[in-house]
Amino acid sequence: MTVVDGLRSSEAESSGAARARAGVQQWMRAYQRAAVALDAVAMLAGAGVAFEVRFPGVPSDDDVPYVVFSASLPLFWLVGLALCRAYRPRYTGVGYEEFHRVLRAGFLLVAAVAMLSYAFKIEIARGYVAVALPLGVLLTLVARYRLRKRLHRRRWKGACMRRVVAVGHRAALSDLIRLLRQKRYHGMDVVAVCLPPDDEGGPVRKVPVGGDFAQVAQVVDRVGADSVAVLACPEMDGVALRRLAWQIERDDVELAVAPALMDVAGPRISIRPVSGLPLLHVEHPELDGVRKALKTLLDRVGAALALLLLSPLLLTVAVMIKVTDRGPVLFRQVRVGRGGREFTVLKFRTMVVDAERRKADLMDDNEGGGVLFKIRSDPRVTRVGRMLRRYSLDELPQLINVLRGEMSLVGPRPPLPEEVARYGGDVYRRLVVRPGLTGLWQVSGRSDLGWEESVRLDLRYVENWSLAMDLQIMWKTWSAVFRGSGAY
Repeated sequence: MTVVDGLRSSEAESSGAARARAGVQQWMRAYQRAAVALDAVAMLAGAGVAFEVRFPGVPSDDDVPYVVFSASLPLFWLVGLALCRAYRPRYTGVGYEEFHRVLRAGFLLVAAVAMLSYAFKIEIARGYVAVALPLGVLLTLVARYRLRKRLHRRRWKGACMRRVVAVGHRAALSDLIRLLRQKRYHGMDVVAVCLPPDDEGGPVRKVPVGGDFAQVAQVVDRVGADSVAVLACPEMDGVALRRLAWQIERDDVELAVAPALMDVAGPRISIRPVSGLPLLHVEHPELDGVRKALKTLLDRVGAALALLLLSPLLLTVAVMIKVTDRGPVLFRQVRVGRGGREFTVLKFRTMVVDAERRKADLMDDNEGGGVLFKIRSDPRVTRVGRMLRRYSLDELPQLINVLRGEMSLVGPRPPLPEEVARYGGDVYRRLVVRPGLTGLWQVSGRSDLGWEESVRLDLRYVENWSLAMDLQIMWKTWSAVFRGSGAY
């Protein structure tokens, strides 16, 4: 290759990288503009509804201040959201932090209106404020949720992705790439990897090797990446990370560092400086105390209300089962609960009466892996049972188990005694909380999950559970149930 050819090749790579980075910035700006527009419209709609409720009919001269305030409210709302950093790209599309910041901006706006009205002795109709602000915040949350779902659909098609250079050892990088490809809604596309200098192997899961740890900044420029993900490895210590941050900050490239402690996040982690040294403090999970009492109260009240509201559906399902094959309506099975205590779980019967006896004949067809027994097209499942399993209606009698205190609305999957007997050391951690009617396993694939992934999700829940997480899982459960994916 001549010098001219080399220069042309270098210019082409640089131009391609610039176009790739510009493309990422373009869709991010478009998403932010859409979020701003939806936020303004949501608050304007809330103010309009509040005005119509509080001052019905044709507006009079006395209503003019409220008309002006209603028209100005979206501007105040956008300022509050900006102050709470609700438009930061790092919160786009994944996690609860985006919604948390919207709620924080709502509280800020309510407080600002209250303080200004008190300080300047402005009389504001309480009925108007009580409708406008909460409704505006609620509509904003709904609009943000729908915008996020639209983004997720585009990401599943390969659009609106962040270009990531991943740094670490081969095995860890392979796991990261696999997870990001399985869950593309996270929006992270690993376009190059950087390996230790002594690793001379080929691509990692078909992702090209861009260089070693000393060449990360050059690789970022070459491939047009907008993010760098550094996995836990001894070579990338504090000094190396600081230097890397200095090298990529001029291009506004995001740096994300994965700690060695996996599946622990949220309120349990905080960084506290000690003599200039930032230490990562990890709190123990709160498995007892006030929050556990609140969770128990939520479980009992929620189960009681659900049984009351769903009683017509429960009766209909019971009649369908009884009419089709004359067998018992409920299926009772011993499961293992919190602390290893056994209890009898209740489910609508979805299999033939002698299903347990026929299980031994089907062991060769087991698709579950690990200690689970699962068959996608299980011949023991009845026609009505397939419909019940698809929409998880067979699980509804477990609301009685929740009411008894044997289960929770949200928690790990309740295991069988023979499964527990084959547990390894770490898997017993699942038993420190009550099993759940739904959980991360339910909203992340259900029966499509392998054994190791199911255990990982259960342990992640145990380590990070909170009431907010429980509410989020219950919200996502409806979508998982209606889709019917992974249910068999």
